[in-house]
Amino acid sequence: MRRGFFIFSFLACALIIGLGFLNPKAYWAFIVIGPIVVQGMIDAFDRKHSIISNFPLFGRFRYVMEVLRPKIYQYFIESDTDGTPISRIFRSVVYQRAKQDNSSTPFGTQLDVYQPGYEWINHSLSPLPLNSIKVNDLRVQVGGQDCKKPYSASIFNISAMSYGALSKNAIEALNKGAKLGNFAHNTGEGGISPFHLKHGGDLIWQVGTGYFGCRDENGNFSEELFIQNATLPSIKMIEIKLSQGAKPGHGGILPAAKNTPEIAKIRRVKPYTRVDSPSKHTAFDGPEGLLQFVKKLRDLSGGKPIGFKLCFGIPEEFEDICRAMIKLDILPDYISIDGGEGGTGAAPLEFSNSVGMPLRDGLVFAVDLLNNYGLKNKIKVMVGGKILTGFEIIKYMALGADLCYSARGMMLALGCIQALVCNKNECPTGVATQDPQLMHGLNVEDKYKRIRNYHHSTIESVAELLAAAGIRHTSELRRKHIWRRISQTETKSYDQLFPAKSVLKAS
Repeated sequence: MRRGFFIFSFLACALIIGLGFLNPKAYWAFIVIGPIVVQGMIDAFDRKHSIISNFPLFGRFRYVMEVLRPKIYQYFIESDTDGTPISRIFRSVVYQRAKQDNSSTPFGTQLDVYQPGYEWINHSLSPLPLNSIKVNDLRVQVGGQDCKKPYSASIFNISAMSYGALSKNAIEALNKGAKLGNFAHNTGEGGISPFHLKHGGDLIWQVGTGYFGCRDENGNFSEELFIQNATLPSIKMIEIKLSQGAKPGHGGILPAAKNTPEIAKIRRVKPYTRVDSPSKHTAFDGPEGLLQFVKKLRDLSGGKPIGFKLCFGIPEEFEDICRAMIKLDILPDYISIDGGEGGTGAAPLEFSNSVGMPLRDGLVFAVDLLNNYGLKNKIKVMVGGKILTGFEIIKYMALGADLCYSARGMMLALGCIQALVCNKNECPTGVATQDPQLMHGLNVEDKYKRIRNYHHSTIESVAELLAAAGIRHTSELRRKHIWRRISQTETKSYDQLFPAKSVLKAS
């Protein structure tokens, strides 16, 4: 192929020169053929890419197809049910609800109801009227024995996504949507930006290992800066991030291209440098240290609800935390559980694929252990990890959750097309980028309404499912309400699959 290109180039040039003697206008052909020949020569002597060197010009089509492959697959090959990480059938329902389009489905389910893994909720022969449960009825008060400022939270909220991972337009639209819909918006560990505060939506401030927003010049926790932010009226709850589902035990990553001067100022770091949050906190150590830190933040914030977020790893470590709660009589107001399947931004492949307990397993373990220690009725449990629909909310609440988060669902409602370039600063919809030209396309005044619509419609679907099952509130859901197909001939309820049991509790 390489030799053939040189022969082709020689013959093409010779032909043009020969024609030029007959008609000088033929030399204009060099404008077309010249750049091709020059690029081919450069490719032929390329020592970095063997395919380009061996196949000048034509070898470049391989890289073009690498770029086009995900798009071709998504739009022309995958079915409605087999796309990953989120299939088209679920992406579509988010888009439809966000736009208030018709979200009903024709001709029955596309799911294989006899395939192992299929799940459903059983309805009652005496269902409640569909309009008997209002969206505003489905709220949960967060605040324990030592909380002075409890918060009435929606059962469905915006999960942690930092300004930096998302564009300022995306953050602004999310928060304005949360304000309109009366639900909470988690800031992510990147700190509180002006775009989080501009519209006054309720915020859950996440304090991560980098202490962005309450960080001194050396990267350590600053009480003074914490008080300045924690006492803001928009801050309703505060969440200590121990780990996250996308990269548990690793720490957050902000690519250098996304670390603009504005973001660097908010985080108190150098601009255009990659920012890696530490894998663990420096302000405390161990279970008792964590709980003392919870108490400290509650006092410094004036009594607001304080919780901590984790993706489950070594089970015994969580039991150590439970023991410390009993010993010190210090309880978090809530615990947020992230699944190993979570993630919206940048993470190493091995961590995304192979580290951290999946959400369902982590939730069951946590709820059973908290019940064993008599703590579950004193601590609210929040969950997040690919929660997109009302049934998924119902499913996790039947396992013991009190509230839910969604990150990717809210991104889809903003217009995300699952382009899978969140870590490259090239998001075509302006959601996960800091490129001014790309984020310009995200119209805050249009998208914030979609966030509210998606939230409202999803909660309405929860209300309708509850009514169909004869249940008035998510707090009444139990594991017996959800069923799962185990094989072609066998089904089991969640209380059979996940029976309440004594977990660990070693002496």
